Amino acid sequence: MVNRNAGSGTRTLIDQILDGLRPAGYAMQVRSHNAVAAAIEQQRADWGVAIAPVAEMYDLGFLPIQAEQFDLVVPGSRRERPALVALAALLQDPEVRLRLADLGFSSPATQSL
Repeated sequence: MVNRNAGSGTRTLIDQILDGLRPAGYAMQVRSHNAVAAAIEQQRADWGVAIAPVAEMYDLGFLPIQAEQFDLVVPGSRRERPALVALAALLQDPEVRLRLADLGFSSPATQSL
């Protein structure tokens, strides 16, 4: 196993699934989904938990565990900052949305920034 770093959302999920078990490799911690895939590709581990787009980039097998939701949180007082206005426009752009969908992201009903 290659594990994720303590404090990451993925590590929380892993610990819930393992329910106290500590398989071989549990102590090998990496800081990203890419690092999980690299460890597997380099045969330093047989398995780990990562997101589907990263597994696909490394041509690894993938078994979904659960859907994951990401939320963008922005203080209302900062909504009109140029960077956030630009980000909101990008997230509404049909081409960007298609590219995100190609990467495995779906978009539920959203509120605008």
